[in-house]
Amino acid sequence: MRALETIAHTIKVGKVHPTLVMNTLIEVENEGGSLALRQVERHLDRTASALQARQHPHSGLARAWLDATRAYLIAHAERRQAV
Repeated sequence: MRALETIAHTIKVGKVHPTLVMNTLIEVENEGGSLALRQVERHLDRTASALQARQHPHSGLARAWLDATRAYLIAHAERRQAV
């Protein structure tokens, strides 16, 4: 999944633009729907926890990706209910 490569790269360099976050999550949704978003969420949850345990300097960015993904999932669910 190309999105995971994008996420990993941004965590490695320690910065990301909000537009890239949104575009990446839209790409994930377009490719695999809510199931793919949930997979990314689980991956980010494990990644953020592991980085935090190792006191990695960019663990906060991994947590930000996780929070953004969860917010996107909530919005995705609300859109589906409104239809």
